[in-house]
Amino acid sequence: MAKSDAEQIEYQETSAKGAELEQDALYQAYVSKSPEWHQQMTRSLLRKVDLHLLPFLILMYLLNFLDRNNLSQARLGSLEKDLGMKGTDYNLATSILFVGYLLMQLPSNLLLTQIRPSLFLGIAMAIWGVISACQAAVQSFAGLVVTRFFLGFVEAPFFPGAVMLMSSWYTRKELSVRIAWFYAGSSLANAFGGLIGAGVLSNLDGAHGLAGWRWLFIIEGSITTGVSLLAAIFLPNYPATTSWLDAQEQAYAQWRLIDDAGEADDASTSSIKEALALVFADKRIYLFILLQHVSLLSQNFQYFFPTIVQTLGYNNIETLLITAPVWIATFFVSLIVTWSSGKTNDRSWHIICLMMISVVGGVICTATTNTGARFFAMFLMPMGAVSAYQIILAWVANSFPRPLVKRSAAIALANMIGNTASIYGSYMWPDSSGPRYIPGGSATAAIALLVAVVALVIRLVHVRMNKRLEEAESSQDIPPSDANGLESRVTGFRYIL
Repeated sequence: MAKSDAEQIEYQETSAKGAELEQDALYQAYVSKSPEWHQQMTRSLLRKVDLHLLPFLILMYLLNFLDRNNLSQARLGSLEKDLGMKGTDYNLATSILFVGYLLMQLPSNLLLTQIRPSLFLGIAMAIWGVISACQAAVQSFAGLVVTRFFLGFVEAPFFPGAVMLMSSWYTRKELSVRIAWFYAGSSLANAFGGLIGAGVLSNLDGAHGLAGWRWLFIIEGSITTGVSLLAAIFLPNYPATTSWLDAQEQAYAQWRLIDDAGEADDASTSSIKEALALVFADKRIYLFILLQHVSLLSQNFQYFFPTIVQTLGYNNIETLLITAPVWIATFFVSLIVTWSSGKTNDRSWHIICLMMISVVGGVICTATTNTGARFFAMFLMPMGAVSAYQIILAWVANSFPRPLVKRSAAIALANMIGNTASIYGSYMWPDSSGPRYIPGGSATAAIALLVAVVALVIRLVHVRMNKRLEEAESSQDIPPSDANGLESRVTGFRYIL
């Protein structure tokens, strides 16, 4: 017999009170431990988590970005000629991926709170690997557009899902460095993509009657599919359900989340509707959506990077080889600045300084045709914009720490709406504007400046909220959740600036 509405409400209230009592008991069990005990326990736990979680996520993202961005290397082969592409066809083939990506973004990330992450992300990876390889079979531009659309559709769960999964293991201070290692997969993908592209286009073009760009899709898609099988088996899930942690480590992993943000993750609470209501009630989400959107817009040069570098006067293979040092340098810079961001617990000033570096790169890129100056600018643009984006990702997850469904919805929404930038941003770099690409370079510089401004605004908002938290604590009047996102937290909680 179905429960009445009153019984259902009473049951939900009882469950909520039970969960709250469990969290209180868990918190009290560890809060009295000595600092030395916590330090040793944290070091032991993080060693296990880093070893089991990060390598797989980095490899998965490297392959994710490789499969998404290999079109830029294929373009330097006979792709456009073989498929009869002209004008802005390449721009459309680039942007259509993000249409599919956006449609699946939010549903997939909220489903991740209900389905085992290792299985969900592993299956998604296997499907996008197959679709990526199938790009080799297209015989027309229309066929390429269709496969690119579905590639974006099945890639959608991975990126926000991976960030959300990491934020279920790491405290806000730890998350910045881990996201840096994770997002470094994109820089490594660009570096290795150039090297792989050079090798395949120069050695396999015409092998078994297939053009080099077709072999590029086959090889990279097949590698992705193979790795996905391992990911589905070995990728960790949430702390409370992970077999390679003992009972004490599972409990302590949850306690760390309570101590950091006032709540542990509960993957069984709230519906999609409730999650959206929670996140949209917090007005800061609109600022973070804008920040992530303009940040991604400032990075659109990545999908045209080999073409831009080719304007320096090198042939196709040399161009692909030259791109590798740029992305390797970006990889090391990103590790340094995100380590610094985590160490100082700062996000905004790091983002502002890095985006100003990107501004300088965009200005130089369009202001001169001098080869040395332009090559230097091509180092500055990704080192600034890509490194800053890694810090932005951590800032989003840090700023909506709990509950799980709110953080999941916030990450997915910021990533989903943010990626609409890639739909129209690809038209910032038309072939007709080469070799200086004045529209793209100028717009990139202006947008990078806007990213810095939005970061400053968010910093000021968090300063004001932290001041209110301090006032509430001093008056012993900790406020409940309100529409401005000032939520009840443990004593000492502050939003990261």
